[in-house]
Amino acid sequence: MPLYREAISDLTVHLPRRDLRTMIRTVRALYRLSRMPAYRQAVMPLVPETARFDPGYDAVMMGYDFHLTEEGPHLIEVNTNAGGALLSYLAGFENEAAARAHMSDKLKNAFLQQFAEEIHAFSQGRQDRPRHVAIVDETPQEQFLYREMEAFAGLFRDWGCKAQVVDPQQLKAGADGATLDDEAVDLIYNRHCDFYLEEPAMAGIRDAYLNRRLCLTPNPFAYGLLGDKRRMVLWSDVGRLKDIGVSQEHVELLRRVVPVSRLLRTQDRDALWKDKSHWVFKPVDRFGSRGVLVGDKMTRKRFNALDDDTTLLQQFVAPSLTPGDEAEKPMKTDLRLYAYRDRILGVGARLYHGQVTNLRTEGGGFAQVEVV
Repeated sequence: MPLYREAISDLTVHLPRRDLRTMIRTVRALYRLSRMPAYRQAVMPLVPETARFDPGYDAVMMGYDFHLTEEGPHLIEVNTNAGGALLSYLAGFENEAAARAHMSDKLKNAFLQQFAEEIHAFSQGRQDRPRHVAIVDETPQEQFLYREMEAFAGLFRDWGCKAQVVDPQQLKAGADGATLDDEAVDLIYNRHCDFYLEEPAMAGIRDAYLNRRLCLTPNPFAYGLLGDKRRMVLWSDVGRLKDIGVSQEHVELLRRVVPVSRLLRTQDRDALWKDKSHWVFKPVDRFGSRGVLVGDKMTRKRFNALDDDTTLLQQFVAPSLTPGDEAEKPMKTDLRLYAYRDRILGVGARLYHGQVTNLRTEGGGFAQVEVV
């Protein structure tokens, strides 16, 4: 399992069991919400046409990111191409050899079973596992988590599948399907951040996906339902949730867990500027922490340049802190639940300094999580 040891922190994050229970309940409530016809009817007019296509299966390796507070956990965002699951597992061991020796069949099966279920649904029961998997990302060898993608490819090969990590342009793809080196690809594990398949490099994959000639997971349909940051506007609107028919129990849960979220175009700019320290500003068309601005640190020039239609405001929720060595200041901490459908695959933590999550803080990175 050749992973980046330099992306692993030596610190341990303590996660209260009651907070973990709330986080798990949130994942399951949102998954149930995403299956509700009334919710889908509300969301579909808001997403591109590609995201209105229901492929009939779900999305592997979902990531739900939380900040912990004295009042309990708060959901910061949902990711449909969440990386770091294997790094989070590695964080519990001294080195990669020890992690490989202790990686149980149960854990391998948990990671691989989701892909088995995806291909089973895609093939209408004709396949119980993929034959040829392409793990796709833009210039993958330049990505920080490239070696994790290679580790996933190794798991697939151990499982009896062909598997490679590739740039989308290495595939020959179109309405008839996708091939790599003249061999058919039946499943793409999509780590690319063109979530709606709008870039020219993803056009062939888009055509194969829409023509049901390959299983693409995660996919635009799942992203539109759960991963698009704009969905948090609805999740934090109690009235809309009730109108959709969400149970009172889940309405109350989401009210407590989801920070108030609004699109910039719905707000009075002058009033917002005076209150900016209470908000985080997120571009809805970028991924991870790219372009995220904490209001307290923002200049007027940068504020004025924000785009009305592509900026989400989210109530600022400070991350919890993990104590470091005596000479080091505490690390800001994000918690992530990895999930498939409503099943929890694992929990990870990312430690960092600065305004937003990064994997470049000395002593930071993915950390071991101990439930207490």
